[in-house]
Amino acid sequence: MGFLDIIGPVMIGPSSSHTAGAARLGSLARACWGDAPLSNITIFLRGSFAFTSKGHGTDKALVAGLMGMSPEDGGIRTALETARKKGFPFRFEIEQIDGAHPNSARFSFTGSDGTTMDVIGASLGGGAVELQEIDGFSVKISGEQPTLITFHRDVHGVVAAVAALFAERKINIASMTLHRRARGGLASLVAELDMEKTPGSELQRAVETAHPAIIRVVPLYRGGRTP
Repeated sequence: MGFLDIIGPVMIGPSSSHTAGAARLGSLARACWGDAPLSNITIFLRGSFAFTSKGHGTDKALVAGLMGMSPEDGGIRTALETARKKGFPFRFEIEQIDGAHPNSARFSFTGSDGTTMDVIGASLGGGAVELQEIDGFSVKISGEQPTLITFHRDVHGVVAAVAALFAERKINIASMTLHRRARGGLASLVAELDMEKTPGSELQRAVETAHPAIIRVVPLYRGGRTP
């Protein structure tokens, strides 16, 4: 057990799971969307997030994370007011889904051009979080390491091409998982990387062109949006 596991994360309280974890969850969800202009974000609260959100500041923390604040940022306390002043387009709904993690949320993004994305994640306790689903693809992403996600057609050679690109750049793969909806359909690859620096736009573009079946690449920085 590590020191931080004992004392908990550096954070704005009161709860490591409902406040610090919520801020990290919002940050990772926004990183999946990227910097494309937004017209709306609907945050669907699930389980205890739906019932204790105001008392534990979960609503503030989720919005703070979506705006790029870290769990220790004092701005979490006034995040909702800040978001409204800036015209940050958020709203909350409640949904109860059988089998959903008790501390979880679904982020539904809509871009100015009509593009959409759904991200589901959970706060696991002690400030730890996990992204569980992106646009219907099951994933398991902690945000503890720089991560690249590909969305691609399920054809031969994609994994080999991505792995070869990392090898050429002497980037070690800490873990790699694959998910697909159906054979020959759409698939995703999640690669957690051993990197001192976070993956930049050059690496993202290189992966995007590593194989013609790759449709989109999402870089996730350690902890969320902040490199």
